[in-house]
Amino acid sequence: MATSTGRMEVQVFGTRKNAATRAALRFWAERRVATHFVDLAERAASPGELRRFAQRHGVTALIDTNSRRYAELGLSQARYEDERWLALLAAEPLVVQQPLTRWQHRVTIGSAPDTWAAWLGE
Repeated sequence: MATSTGRMEVQVFGTRKNAATRAALRFWAERRVATHFVDLAERAASPGELRRFAQRHGVTALIDTNSRRYAELGLSQARYEDERWLALLAAEPLVVQQPLTRWQHRVTIGSAPDTWAAWLGE
């Protein structure tokens, strides 16, 4: 997201307990890039927000099959349509792969420091 001053600002969705999310926040902080952090433990991403990431990477990339919540919900055998997955991920944010990072029209799912560095022209 570009601010009115033209400075770069990224949006990071995740939870503070997630190591990859903490690493992403540290990546941006070390480069003095403003971040808007959305804590999924406090506010789930909407299906529309999740759809932006799914359009680029596919719905299955959004699903953290290794998360405790995924196992608790017994989702390993689930065969849902994309829209149902998006609704479930919005309702169960701890099943979402973290972090989700967005800058302008660019999005990443999970840890992607090489991609983020490219965004910065590093």
